[in-house]
Amino acid sequence: MEESNYISEYFNRFMNIFSTEVGDGSSMVFTKLDFWLFFLLVMVFFSFFHKNKLIRSIYLTAISCFFFFKTSGLYVILLGVSVTVNFFLGQRIYESKSELRRKWIIAFSAIFNILILGYFKYAYFFTDSFNEMFNTDFELVNHFAQFGNSFFGEGTFVERILLPVGVSFFTFQNISYVVDIYRKEIEPVKNYFHYSFFVTFFPQLVMGPIVRARDFIPQISKAYRLTKDEFSWAIIQIVTGLLKKIVIADYLAVHFVDKIADAPDGYPGFVSILAMWGYSLHIYADFSGYTDIAIGLSKLMGFSLKPNFNSPYKARSVAEFWRRWHMSLGAWLKDYLYIPLGGNRTGGTGSYIAIFVIFVFLIFITQWYELIYIYIGLSCIYLLGVMLITDFKRYVHRDLNLIITMVVGGLWHGASENFVIWGAMNGCALVIYKYWRKISFYENSNVWIANFWKIFVTFNFITFTRIWFKLEDDGQPLVMLDQIWNHFDFTWESFVVVLQTYQSVFWIMLAGFIVHWLPDKVKALYETAFKRMPMPVQAISVAIIVFLMYQAVSSEAPPFVYLQF
Repeated sequence: MEESNYISEYFNRFMNIFSTEVGDGSSMVFTKLDFWLFFLLVMVFFSFFHKNKLIRSIYLTAISCFFFFKTSGLYVILLGVSVTVNFFLGQRIYESKSELRRKWIIAFSAIFNILILGYFKYAYFFTDSFNEMFNTDFELVNHFAQFGNSFFGEGTFVERILLPVGVSFFTFQNISYVVDIYRKEIEPVKNYFHYSFFVTFFPQLVMGPIVRARDFIPQISKAYRLTKDEFSWAIIQIVTGLLKKIVIADYLAVHFVDKIADAPDGYPGFVSILAMWGYSLHIYADFSGYTDIAIGLSKLMGFSLKPNFNSPYKARSVAEFWRRWHMSLGAWLKDYLYIPLGGNRTGGTGSYIAIFVIFVFLIFITQWYELIYIYIGLSCIYLLGVMLITDFKRYVHRDLNLIITMVVGGLWHGASENFVIWGAMNGCALVIYKYWRKISFYENSNVWIANFWKIFVTFNFITFTRIWFKLEDDGQPLVMLDQIWNHFDFTWESFVVVLQTYQSVFWIMLAGFIVHWLPDKVKALYETAFKRMPMPVQAISVAIIVFLMYQAVSSEAPPFVYLQF
């Protein structure tokens, strides 16, 4: 009888997973059993379809759209429209013989994609900012929802504009595809379903990494291939990602970081510093854990995704950190924003206008009017440099383009003044570093103490800026800063009490940082050892690890951080 109930329970669970009922999408995240049941069934049918490349693309497109539907409901229509429009725009650019016509098409593509992202992600932010700045009271109306409700029936779409999951990622992929065709770096995909599969591929659809057409589309025409070593490597990536998310990220967030971040004024200031150190480990384990799983799942289906992280806390400068952190976004911003702005060589009127708008906006949202004097002072310094130093103008353009790129990168993460401040701080740090490295006496030193110092400074600066990344409400970062500055209240006795109260948290933090800072060759040892195991031993090992890690699962386990972006 119990066996019958057990089978019935799982049958009902399967039916619920593949029903047309839309939940909040939480059951389809990589750490939930429902997702793995979903993936298991996907792979069963995939084994029948993988030999025919077109059928494989159609099947995985359909599965990916269904996956998106389960997480974002009828916003799957938006995804379909975005894919279709960009597919045909790419073809039209390639076929056009007129350069003027090509420019009109690429301009339309840019406007179309930016409007999608701007409307669904930034409409409320810019409307509220405009109202505050000019003392107006404009209200935002969701015309798409009104039209949809008139067509599909009242109540089908929520009147408030909601953020579709993954809109930042699939919009950036569409933009890069069309731009690369315009630059004549790639040719358009001939088959619609091959392109739709590229954009909607479900392991990376909602949280990346941002995949480039030049890297992924050539793989679509290749036959499915998965060796034992590749299978073992994929399993390692998946298990590593689950360990990062469940054992490190979720545990730190639930049992320490979120408690302090929600009420920093309720704890001594030094505890906020410990919490932000914990948050830096949390967000790395959370996001890199997701991408590890996405990369592993993709490999099981025969597709390779580029790594998105490279031990970022080993970075010895802010510039190196941004080459190691969220590498797909950094490469995208460099290729499609920083270089088109002029990179480190030139700049145009747009760069000067953009930097002026950024400073005005920062002054307005921070109410720190002393920034006006900083802006004027920096303008005078740069003007003097241009007058006195040969070729100094290109440094001016480089600095402006860096700050603009990082502010846009901040806005990409979220529609909030805190993200603008966070982006601006990182942009300014990159500019300062570009000059500092020319005069630093230890910049090229490989002495261990110099490397330790550079890593220490870089890590703590990145952690400091994340106060604005973690604390969402406007002004809340200042509360934590005030607590750190004016109520530090460190004593050995209070420190021991904190260590004893959150003992398990600090053990996990210590272990997490040690593993992160281990040399890559040490980490490669366990991969090699796992690959050499017989398949039955691998299966038993994975089963034991998964069983043990899920003992750490909390009922309050938070979703992946980057789902909100």
